[in-house]
Amino acid sequence: MATKLKEFATTLVAVVEPETSARVVAQLMRRHHIGALVVVDALDKDKPVGIVTDRDLVLELMAEGLDPAVFTAGDIMSVDLVKAQPEMDAMDAVQLMRKYRLRRLVITDDDGRLAGIVTLEDVLSVLTRELADLAADLGNARDREGRNRGVDTI
Repeated sequence: MATKLKEFATTLVAVVEPETSARVVAQLMRRHHIGALVVVDALDKDKPVGIVTDRDLVLELMAEGLDPAVFTAGDIMSVDLVKAQPEMDAMDAVQLMRKYRLRRLVITDDDGRLAGIVTLEDVLSVLTRELADLAADLGNARDREGRNRGVDTI
């Protein structure tokens, strides 16, 4: 059975506006123990316009010796968002992440409103459970077949 993103995605998403200082972005990431914040339109808080990651902070500001109090989320965010739909299958999400070399997908509804976020770790957790279930089912089938044939299984 296919697992849809809506079944395991995080729906309570930490967001900031483009004018939020990079220092505040870093502080929010630390406070919430997260590696990314979705940047939303200042007038339409449901519309994602970018994403800023801990990597953006390091590569765009820290490595260049720039002051995080001067720059904003809008200055360093990625604007080419790769979006997913809540109904997307987990394996399709894996392919999308692989194609664009991403660790996170922003999930939007049909109207383009923010509906959640899914991370590589979320997807791996779901797929690991599905593979473990498959292995257990196959083992049970092998044992059942052995019992039906009257032979011991290894």
